[in-house]
Amino acid sequence: MGGAELRTPAFVVDEGLLKRNLELLADVARRAGCKILLAQKAFSMYRCYPLIRQYLAGSTASGLYEARLGREEFGGEVHVFKPAYTEAEFEALLEVADHFVFNSPRQVEKYAARARAAGKQVGLRVNPEHSTQEGHAIYDPCAPGSRLGTTLANFDPAQLPLLDGLHMHTLCEQDSDDLESTVQALEAKFGTYLHGLKWLNLGGGHHITRPGYDVERLVKLVRRLREIYGVEVYLEPGEAVVLNAGFLFSQVLEVVHNGMDIAILDASAACHMPDVLEMPYRPPVRGSGQPGEKAHTYRLAGPTCLAGDVIGDYSFDEPLEEGSRIVLEDMALYTMVKTNTFNGMPLPDLCLRHEDGTLELVRRFGYEDFKGRLS
Repeated sequence: MGGAELRTPAFVVDEGLLKRNLELLADVARRAGCKILLAQKAFSMYRCYPLIRQYLAGSTASGLYEARLGREEFGGEVHVFKPAYTEAEFEALLEVADHFVFNSPRQVEKYAARARAAGKQVGLRVNPEHSTQEGHAIYDPCAPGSRLGTTLANFDPAQLPLLDGLHMHTLCEQDSDDLESTVQALEAKFGTYLHGLKWLNLGGGHHITRPGYDVERLVKLVRRLREIYGVEVYLEPGEAVVLNAGFLFSQVLEVVHNGMDIAILDASAACHMPDVLEMPYRPPVRGSGQPGEKAHTYRLAGPTCLAGDVIGDYSFDEPLEEGSRIVLEDMALYTMVKTNTFNGMPLPDLCLRHEDGTLELVRRFGYEDFKGRLS
């Protein structure tokens, strides 16, 4: 591998694998006749934006800073959604966002007319009250008591003249069958209001680039919505853009024993991949198996003082020792956007592996990045 020297811990995005995902997404957009946007909340490594914008129509943001990043570094359409806007944030967003999605009739009442007067598109996020999540309630916007989206009971048809479209986001790492059942619930509750609107945004959580995803069902569903309601359809995946295209390179600092062998890495679940603890989930590790499957089983753990800074239990063909390289896979999504410096942990390097095999060091963080967040 030419170019920069790889120092651990380091996130490495593979340009070739990213391009493969983008080509599939662009093909879906072409055949379905829809627009696909990058959800920056999942992946915001803007060094990759020049490549991504060759395939996608724009970006989505969860607030002012992401919207600015999308405008400055991505281009194309900039869509923003937030459960509630502050006055100052809304005024600043008028300078950078193209589509505003509001979460409630009150937010529409407060801001929609001003957005329209500024030439912006206006949408309302709706809640079809159709849960398809299994085991991850934290990611279920349709759960009872959810603050995300307007239910039919709270929907105000009198506001339709202020709206250009409706938005829903209910999925998380799911296939198009769950989207189809959710769309059916959406149509049952809000279908009558779709006629006459300009667009329908189906949000994110579509695992389009995962092997086995039913792409044809998605294409047919989008085409049907366009034909029946005459709307433009948006999809805003995050994970699907970079699925299996990123890695976190780490190394073993020491192996200790307490009832089992524990390999302490220079990468931390708590600091570098918080979703491991939040979801929780067990990330794939190159060359590993389930505990006991291979000859040598280890608990992979981070170097912080948090007792629960544990990545998971894995087995390997060869024993691990100080300096052994560990490669965690599928580490582009919801990793670098969530990193933190708890315990004064350094942030991993950000690298891009080009299609010719050369490695580009995009960013190396230091003490000032840690100190700059404090006072």
